[in-house]
Formats: sequence, C-alpha cells, structure tokens
Amino acid sequence: MESDFSQPIGKISHINGKCISLKGNDIDTDRIIPARFLKCVNFDSLGESVFEDDRNTLKGRHPFDLEENKNASILVVNSNFGCGSSREHAPQALMRWGIKAIIGESFAEIFYSNCIAIGIPCFTLTKKSIHEIQEYNEKKSLFLKIDLKKSLAKSENLNFKLQIKESSRNMFLSGEWDATATLLKNNYLVEKKLEELPYIKFSSSK
Repeated sequence: MESDFSQPIGKISHINGKCISLKGNDIDTDRIIPARFLKCVNFDSLGESVFEDDRNTLKGRHPFDLEENKNASILVVNSNFGCGSSREHAPQALMRWGIKAIIGESFAEIFYSNCIAIGIPCFTLTKKSIHEIQEYNEKKSLFLKIDLKKSLAKSENLNFKLQIKESSRNMFLSGEWDATATLLKNNYLVEKKLEELPYIKFSSSK
C-alpha cells in the first residue's frame, strides 16, 4: 500500500501530514529496502517494496500495510534509524511510498545526509516525546503541521519543539538542498564559465 508520490522541489518551509509510527531501535537500510531490490535501473518502483521482508513476516500487520496509515507522510521512529549499509535506495524507497519528513530519536549519519539530499527533513526529539507521539498515534490518527522556520510540530493536542541541524534547516528554507534546481537556476554561470575556459573554446572550434 503506497501513497501518492510527489518529488519535492525548491524551498521547503512547511510539511503537513498524517503520522505513521514504526517502533524499534537500529532499523537498518537492509530492512528498509532489502538488497535484492538494488538492481533497479531507477528508483520509481521502490516504494511498493519498502520494508518488504518485515511486511511479509507480519502478514498485513506491519504499519506500512495498515489501512489507517494509508496516505501517511510523516514517519515517526526511534533511535539509530537508517543504520547499516550506506545506500541511497532506503530514503528513495520511503519517499516513493509517500514519506515527506521523518521524526526520530536519532539517525545514522549517512542515512540522514541521503535524506537531506532528496528533500526529506529529518528531525529529532527526546525518547519521551517520541514515545508520546507513537502511543498517541496508535490510539488516534495524528496529523502534524511542521514549521521549519520555527522548528515546531503542532497538532490539535500536541506541540513539540523539533531539533534539526541549523545547516540542514537553512538548506531547506533556501532551497539549496535541491542541487538540480540550484544548478538550473544558475545555468548562466555555467555558460559563463564555459566561455572562459580556453580548452572548451579550442575543442568547440575544431
């Protein structure tokens, strides 16, 4: 069961969505997307295979299979999420399932960087706050409004001050996380540099 996928672009200042809770520490990238799916030519079909082995084991009882979590876009996890192999397929699979932001106790550093690079903000909260969100979400579907400018997450009954690296927050607010968009925006600088390079001129004149 996968949500509608939309590739984030440019500046990201607000993320609103329903939460999906995934309990457990040290959930690694091999569990997020098993190794056999790494042979794909592109990432487009990875969303349907996210947590494939865990979902098969739980036979429809995995959070990513539950009807009440359909169209959820904010993933709430515990500590050291995304550890293990440093594969970019893991955040790509989550994004293509529909995840737009992740809130957790802590993240593996490379997984965190891979998320930032494709437009998925990763926020941290204390163990107590994560537990509170996960417990609440099990009883009643939780919809959060995240404000990156203020680093705040709000719902009707809960409010949290989120933690995120200042450098990452600034990248999302400015749109600099989006390397492709930044490159296209500054295409004139690329053209200017090409004109200044003597060996480019030499090659083009032959």
